[in-house]
Amino acid sequence: MKKKISQIDQLTGKISRRTMLGGAATAAVAIVQTASGKTIQAGVSVAELLPDDPTKQVGTLAGEVGTRSTFEKLVKKPSDISSRSPLQDFYGIITPSDLHFERHHAGVPAIDPTKHELLIHGMVDKPLIFTIADLKRFPSVSRIAFLECSGNFRTGKETMSPQDVCGLTSQSEWTGVKLSTLFREVGVKPNASWFLAEGSDAAVMTRSIPVKKGWDDAIIAYAQNGEALRPEQGYPVRLFLPGWEGNTSVKWLRRIELSDQPYMTREETSKYTEPIKAGKYRQFSFDIDARSIITFPSYPKKVEKGYIEIRGIAWSGRGRVVRVEVSTDAGKTWSLATLQDPVLDKAHTAFRYLWQWNGSETEIMSRVTDETGYTQPTLKQLVDARGSEVGYHFNPITAWQIKADGRVLFKPE
Repeated sequence: MKKKISQIDQLTGKISRRTMLGGAATAAVAIVQTASGKTIQAGVSVAELLPDDPTKQVGTLAGEVGTRSTFEKLVKKPSDISSRSPLQDFYGIITPSDLHFERHHAGVPAIDPTKHELLIHGMVDKPLIFTIADLKRFPSVSRIAFLECSGNFRTGKETMSPQDVCGLTSQSEWTGVKLSTLFREVGVKPNASWFLAEGSDAAVMTRSIPVKKGWDDAIIAYAQNGEALRPEQGYPVRLFLPGWEGNTSVKWLRRIELSDQPYMTREETSKYTEPIKAGKYRQFSFDIDARSIITFPSYPKKVEKGYIEIRGIAWSGRGRVVRVEVSTDAGKTWSLATLQDPVLDKAHTAFRYLWQWNGSETEIMSRVTDETGYTQPTLKQLVDARGSEVGYHFNPITAWQIKADGRVLFKPE
């Protein structure tokens, strides 16, 4: 308070004539200028004296929806076809629904849920059409799991944040009906081994999916983080395939057709295949490989000498994370990080490592091992195995440079 009052002289010129004449709740006297430029003494109210003191004024009343603090600047980075989640700004493992990454091929359709239907046909005993109301009458299931675009890798310059490098991954609690429940309703024929999932967007997105995945853990999701899906996430209903590359979780789902072979659509022939050596391309590589990234400290943060809690997330499409290691000496040595519960199947897992920085330049990085024994590779190991043409399913160890002045920069390779 004394400090505030001592700064009263600095308020000269910022106080209105109305305040001068009001006289109510005067807290101090200041030297001010009138509208005509005359310098006089005037009383200053508590509100004028302490404009940023929340205990001196009634706050905003409740609204119909919550709002984020104006001091928090969490935003996606949109382009014509995608938006990237600000991984460096999150706490915990659930992505706020409005900050979930997006990837679409022809914009976001506006769909009336009362008119939307899901057709299941092909190699089934009884083709059926389900309305959204029909789907919600079946027993539901909720599951926390990540979703990631198979093209989630960028590099090239030091001024890149986790959002820039791999912001096409997010995690939500997904709620809906198991696809296996609907399979039983229509009666899938024994020789049906694939199904086509088709969306209602202008691109009519389609992917061929092995029927086994449908029986195992596929969800026809209509809710995300406790509310209806956002339009950008497939409202009113989408397919959700835990652990598989994001494009297979077809949004705005309108049709499932069962067959005894894949359909070889554009998205699985000319698109979403990744180059390997000798001019060959890999097709139907559904699983997301294990990956981790340090989200703090990372660009554009600046750190000081002393203790720093290194934080990040790790995940695998093939199961649970069992170990995350952190290196603070550019990969020469590695130490175990602490995993934050819950450690869920096919889910983002938070990790922490307490580090005392002595002010010397170095590099910090993380690598994850999942329950299959797979350990996140270096970029060199990926290139050695698959060639230099960077495509889908690139999950290299990511390093951050710590400069002597505390700047944190991405290490492009």
